[in-house]
Amino acid sequence: MADLRLEELSASNIAAANALSLKPGQEQYVTPVSYSAAAVIINPATSWQRVIVDGDDVVAFIQADFDPQAASEEFRSILWRINVDADDQGRGVGRFAVEALADEARKRGLDALYVLWEPGEDGPEAFFLRTGFEPIGETSYGDTIGKRAL
Repeated sequence: MADLRLEELSASNIAAANALSLKPGQEQYVTPVSYSAAAVIINPATSWQRVIVDGDDVVAFIQADFDPQAASEEFRSILWRINVDADDQGRGVGRFAVEALADEARKRGLDALYVLWEPGEDGPEAFFLRTGFEPIGETSYGDTIGKRAL
């Protein structure tokens, strides 16, 4: 894991990001990377998309948004998506990605990160709690809102 690094999502690595696998039961919580990439068209100036590379292999994708003009506080600095390849889960790749995102938020002068997650047996809640997010509420759709102080 010593070779982990961030790279911007690009034409040269999006196919590898799209090929990331999931563990059984996780598919209902994650959409394909290409859907997230297409969503950036809404506001590419505020989107932050990176792949995590180990050696020469893409092992994860993370997407966040930094929008100081967002009406709701939680949407000013939010983790929208993280997808770690099934074979690379449990070895610190996701934590590396969240820490890199937290570093980016601090560089932008922010003091908190937010995330939304759908509750469920195979969902991401345990991961988000382990990486410092605390539940602070719920959306009208039943998703949990989590906050991590920086």
